[in-house]
Formats: sequence, C-alpha cells, structure tokens
Amino acid sequence: MESSLTFKARRSEPVLVTPAKPTPHEFKPLSEIDDQESLRFYRSGIHFYRSNPSKVGEDPAQVIKAALAKGLVGYYPIAGRIREWPGRKLVVECTGEGVVFVEADADVSLDDFGGAISPPIPCYEELLCEPETTSAVVVDRPLLYVQVTRLRCGGFTFGLQICHSIADAAGVVQLLKAIAELARGVDAPSVPAPVWARELLCARSPPRVTHQHPEYEEVAGRGKDVIRAGDALVRRGFFFGPKEMSVLRQRAAIRSRVSRFELIAAFMWRCRTAALGYDPSDEVRIQFVVNARGKRSPPLPSGFYGNAFAFAVASTTAGELCGRPYSYALEQVMKAKAKVTDEFLQSVADLMVVRGRPRFTTAQTYLVSDLANAGFEEVDFGWGRGVYAGPATANLATFHIKYSNNGRGVEGILVPMCLPAPAMERFRFEMESLTITKDPILDHSSFPINYLQSRM
Repeated sequence: MESSLTFKARRSEPVLVTPAKPTPHEFKPLSEIDDQESLRFYRSGIHFYRSNPSKVGEDPAQVIKAALAKGLVGYYPIAGRIREWPGRKLVVECTGEGVVFVEADADVSLDDFGGAISPPIPCYEELLCEPETTSAVVVDRPLLYVQVTRLRCGGFTFGLQICHSIADAAGVVQLLKAIAELARGVDAPSVPAPVWARELLCARSPPRVTHQHPEYEEVAGRGKDVIRAGDALVRRGFFFGPKEMSVLRQRAAIRSRVSRFELIAAFMWRCRTAALGYDPSDEVRIQFVVNARGKRSPPLPSGFYGNAFAFAVASTTAGELCGRPYSYALEQVMKAKAKVTDEFLQSVADLMVVRGRPRFTTAQTYLVSDLANAGFEEVDFGWGRGVYAGPATANLATFHIKYSNNGRGVEGILVPMCLPAPAMERFRFEMESLTITKDPILDHSSFPINYLQSRM
C-alpha cells in the first residue's frame, strides 16, 4: 500500500565535493557494456539509518561529506564528466570537478515511514537531489549526486543518484562501502585499489556478433503493449517468505538446482501476464540481469566497478505461458539464464558497435533484476546497518530486495510491482492463490487462456 505520509525537506545549496588529493587528468573510455543507450540514465537509491547514542553530537552530513572527498581519490573518474566521441562512444574526462552534495533536514521521524520501509518511499523526491527520470542526459554533467537528510528522531537518510554508465549494482556497493569505511575512520578501504579495466568489456576488432540477442529486437508479430504511457499506475509490494518459497519449490516439478530468483521471477512473470490480459497469441517476455562477475575467463579483476552483466530473455506466447504448468515458465527462465556465457557477453559488446548502441526492448516485457545479494544493506557510515537500503520507488522495471516482514516476523524477498489498477487487483488475486491448495494457475497442468481472462 502507498503511504499517505507527506513532508518537505529543507535543502542547503548544492556544493561540489572534489577529491581530497590531486588526481590525474586523463580520458578513460567506457566499455561497450557501459555506454549502451539503455544505461544512459541515473539510478537512485535511499538508505535509512536510525539514531545512534554513540554518535551524539556528530553530524552525519559532515562525516559523509568528508569521507566522500577521501573516497573520490581512488574513484577519481566519478569526479569527472562524460564526453561523447564519434560513433556515440562515451568516455570519462577525469577533470576532478567533483560530485554534487546536498545536506537537508526533514521534520519527520523514521517511524513515520512505517514499521517496515519499502518502495515506493513516501516523498522520496524530497530525499534525492534531482527529479527522477529514466531518460536523463549523462554527458557534461556530474556523475554522482548525494543528499544526506537529517530526521527529527536523530536518524538520517542517504540518497544517491549515480550515472548507470559508470557502475552497476555491484560497483555502486563497492563505492559506497569504501566511502562508509572511510566515514568510520579506517585508514584505507578494504578494496584499496578500484580498477577501471573497461577495455576488458569492449568490442573486438572487427566486431563479431555470435549470438542472437532478442533483448535488442522488437517483439515479434502484431502484439500489443497493454501498458501505455499516461496510464494511471498503482504500486504494491509482494512478499515471498519461507512459506511462499516452499510452495513454489514443491510445485516446480524440476529436479535440477533452481535458484530463489528463478522461482520467484517465473511465478511473477506468469501472474503478471495473466493479470494484464494479453491475447493468447501475443508474444510475452521476461528480461533479467545476469551478473558476469565470476563467469568470465579470465575473471574480471578484484576492484572492478564497471557494468559487468548481460540481459537474459525468455519469450513465449501468453497462451503457452498461462495455459501450461508453472514448471514451463520456470524452465524458460532457467534456459534463458544458461545462455548468458562469457562469449554471449562479448557478443553483446560487439553488437553495440555494429548496431549503434541500441536500447533494449521493453514492450510486452517483464523487466526484473535481483538486488537481494547486492549488499546495499551492509553499507554502514558509523551509525549501524541501514533499516532499509535500496531503490526509492518501483516502476515497470522491478527488482528483488531483501525484506523483513515485521508483521509476520520473517525474512524474505520483496518484489515491488507497478501496474494499472484493474490489473493490480487481478495480480493480487493470483498472488494470494499461491498458498491456496486448489490454485487454477499452479495446480492444473493445462487450461484455456480464455478461462484466465474470464476470471479477470
């Protein structure tokens, strides 16, 4: 449920925080994975921290600001500016100009956000420097924006917006942990030497596309996108605790090892497709991020903080997805994930050059990424681990995050969903049926798609 909480933050004037020591002036090209069109935006996150009696008299804004300056010495490209070279190639000019920092105060306490904070964060715009957008210009502007907002209760929030072309989730966590360690007074971060090494994910010469990449191809046939710009959308989070996961595993009917992400993603894809009421012949897709760290040979070096992932895509018709058992959806997800090999990622890099850095397709596609193991909640600036650490809001692209359901006293995964209101009600019905013994979607091996539509 979306909260009715409203408040205004009193912001200071933005300042530029520069590296605490001189840094090189040089040009550092981004990789082809970094500079694809779909990553040219700013991703946001908000961390909530409670007051800490041992930190009385310390201003979190000033502590973090000083640590940020120290952290930028090693991560000095982030203090630079992106330039665009011929062929739409993005490079970072390491100018040392700095990142934007804002300190603020809000007359609201942490408890006002509710017992278990989850996206969409109430009034999240007040806790971030810049308005949220997925189409922001990234050239010739700061690459990182930080706002520290002191709360009435003595706690605070840390809001960031970072250019996605610079780092993926793992890279952002590496950066934030370094800043947090410096804020706690360590002499040097535990990852003392951040590594650029973007050339490891650049295109070959000549480029050679060796795989099919449906993530950059339009949906086949004459399908329709049932969610349109301007639709009134509602947001709701769905929780998967031990009970829900047990039911999914029992009904998977697959003997091979299946991850928690695969189980949840396949189920959500199927429920979402049913709720949106696609025609049986419409192509529907799920697209998700597969991390390349640990998969490449030779592996990416320790300290690498660039984008190192590819998009996996599973595709079928709405009739097949909803008319066949849950195990069918799960198999499609597992097969798509298995295709993302070292060579697949290299093929993506080559495709970027051949195709002019295309944007990935979103029509009739369920977009989801797994942030449950990214480590955002482990970022500790000296006030303890965050009460919540993750995305500020949910949109048509969603994610899996670690979550404590205080009302039930269990840990699990929260998946925010954003849908038109009628579809959300149908989706909620499908979700609630997960733990019911006689569930039409999960219990029957086959049924006509028009039966699904009749229930809507």
